[in-house]
Amino acid sequence: MTTQIPLLQATGLTKSFDRHTVLHGIDLQVDHGEFLSVMGPSGSGKSTLLYTISGMDTISAGAVSFEGQDLTAMSQKQLARLRLTSMGFIFQHVHLLKNLCLLDNVVLPAYLAGLAPRDELNERALQLMERTGVAELADRDVSEASGGQLQRIGICRALINAPTILFGDEPTGALDSTAATEIMDILAELNTDGMTLMLVTHDPRVAARTDRVLYMVDGQIVGDRRQGRHDGTDLDQRQTELSQWLATGERVGLAR
Repeated sequence: MTTQIPLLQATGLTKSFDRHTVLHGIDLQVDHGEFLSVMGPSGSGKSTLLYTISGMDTISAGAVSFEGQDLTAMSQKQLARLRLTSMGFIFQHVHLLKNLCLLDNVVLPAYLAGLAPRDELNERALQLMERTGVAELADRDVSEASGGQLQRIGICRALINAPTILFGDEPTGALDSTAATEIMDILAELNTDGMTLMLVTHDPRVAARTDRVLYMVDGQIVGDRRQGRHDGTDLDQRQTELSQWLATGERVGLAR
């Protein structure tokens, strides 16, 4: 029986800035199709983990592989190409170009990748915008959309090159509860379709909808909760159980 190569694997991942070590020898495996969230107090290294494991930032020691490819052996040009074609990124604040309409903002990464003719890329962008409920905004300017709508545009842009994994750094952090729920509905649907997702979040309600929750303290993963796929029911109960786990973890330090 053939063993599938992990989608992402970090071994001894260490990141230091000057003399300050932010990540301390992290070992982590992310398999195809996982829906993973990373939690922890501010300054615990959550975002740094996301940026280093995705190749957005260099590591100080250790190794990171993506589908068996050693990211630490790649040039910056090779890493940029890999991120453009195989990874999608969404952030708390969507960084869009104000001189482009929303459709062109979605399509821009696909133009840069050059994977298909322009007409085909425009059609794919419109299909993504239709799926996320913002197709009617295609010709609008950035200033003509709400925060929730802009986050949907950001998701479309992240998906335009059909990435293998979608990374999110507090993707609901700047949204009200209604918009946050809508964004999580979209992300959960993407995961159901087979996409791997890894999110950094402070929100237990967001983490309760993921399959697996990592908890970080002082640059180390001190808890790994595998809570199974959310079937769309009993979210309040899942959140309660997760909050209890988090409270216990903070009190006893988990595996710290």
